[in-house]
Amino acid sequence: MDTKTTVIASEDLARQARICDEIKEHWRGQGIVPRAYVDTYGCQQNEADSEKIRGMLAACGYEMAEDEEGADVIVLNTCAIREHAEQRVYGNVGALVHTKRRHPGQKIFLCGCMMGQPHVVEKIKKSYRHVDGVFNPHQLWRFPELLRQALSTGKRVFAAEDSAGSIAEGIPLLRQGGVKAWVSVMYGCNNFCSYCIVPYVRGRERSRHPEEILHEVRGLLQRGYKDITLLGQNVNSYGKDLGLGIDFADLLAEIAGLPGDFWLRFMTSHPKDATKKLFDTMAASPKIAKQFHLPVQSGNDRVLKEMNRRYTRAQYLSLVDYGRQVMPELVLTSDIIVGFPGETEEEFEDTLSLIEKVRYDALFTFIYSPRKGTPAAEMADPVPRQEKNRWFDRLVTAQNKISEEIHLGYVGKTVKILVDGAEDGVLTGRTEGGRLVRLAGPTDWIGRFVDVEITGHTTWSLEGKPKVQ
Repeated sequence: MDTKTTVIASEDLARQARICDEIKEHWRGQGIVPRAYVDTYGCQQNEADSEKIRGMLAACGYEMAEDEEGADVIVLNTCAIREHAEQRVYGNVGALVHTKRRHPGQKIFLCGCMMGQPHVVEKIKKSYRHVDGVFNPHQLWRFPELLRQALSTGKRVFAAEDSAGSIAEGIPLLRQGGVKAWVSVMYGCNNFCSYCIVPYVRGRERSRHPEEILHEVRGLLQRGYKDITLLGQNVNSYGKDLGLGIDFADLLAEIAGLPGDFWLRFMTSHPKDATKKLFDTMAASPKIAKQFHLPVQSGNDRVLKEMNRRYTRAQYLSLVDYGRQVMPELVLTSDIIVGFPGETEEEFEDTLSLIEKVRYDALFTFIYSPRKGTPAAEMADPVPRQEKNRWFDRLVTAQNKISEEIHLGYVGKTVKILVDGAEDGVLTGRTEGGRLVRLAGPTDWIGRFVDVEITGHTTWSLEGKPKVQ
């Protein structure tokens, strides 16, 4: 793989914009308003990429559809992080045979991390011939020309060339909702954790220039967004490739200094690169949410070394201690993999003891899923799945107990939340720490900060009543 990042030239992006205009005129000439459906799997970075795909489709004249039926273009933005996610994609792609049979002119595209794996692309070519186009994350900026090619020639289009990655500024965005927004500050990953496919499918770390990020955030604040999440596979590496003397903590401070009433969040952090400066910057600004997602993956040093995580249990716990020292109200979440190849029950017990010591507010827990092309996929893995399931259940039970105890501690307290939606006639919102709160109130509160007295709890959420407004 080439390791040099490509910055997409403005004239190349202008050409894509002209192609969007051509496609729009094509449909207008037929008196048709085409419809498009974009389905997203996986992480927030995929959600952010889907906003770009929707933006390009809107520039091509498409209206967004609620589902696949009757859509003129379908785009599935895929995830490769676990086998279960891939199997869901294959199942849903297979089912699209029926919608295309009912709508023969429908164009189906697959993109995202799965399409960064050559063996997956070959499988799509051979076994899913109703798919019209494939592009990997590096080729996303070219979607308009790929769409035009599929429309004009009727032939299948594959743009899945291996690449270190690119940065393309100025791609149109169509965001969903008007309260919360994601902003990518960097792309790719250099860490090569032994279980992870991300560096192979998303390329090397590459940072956006701070001026571009600040410009985007200013625009969001002017349009009324109140909850901004900065995204990167490892945000702590931000700026290392720019040579500007600006790191992620500096970027956070600059954004937090913008005028307006908003919360600023970020994910994800790698513990080996998290610094005291970052915690201090969070503690110093009332706009930076006191929420930290710090994936530990395992509580055992041997397993951490086999995972190529490059920190120890003690170093991780030291980070947690410092974060809570400067931010006693810090809400801490993490990722954990159960049943990594070669892990023993005694080593799993170290993970269990770590979560009981740290007492996370919430965990994202996974049973190890081998990814073809990663070092861990070649490691001996003698522990049967049934045993890994047993460990997993123990971990989830322990964390659920901790989460429920933490949520019980909220009852009777008044917290500030940002109301962000409604479900079944009940408003939903998030605390500064990202805890879900349900409450009664008018829908015109959506997008507002509201003080709420917490009156009840479950393992996963809180219930409250608004203070007098």
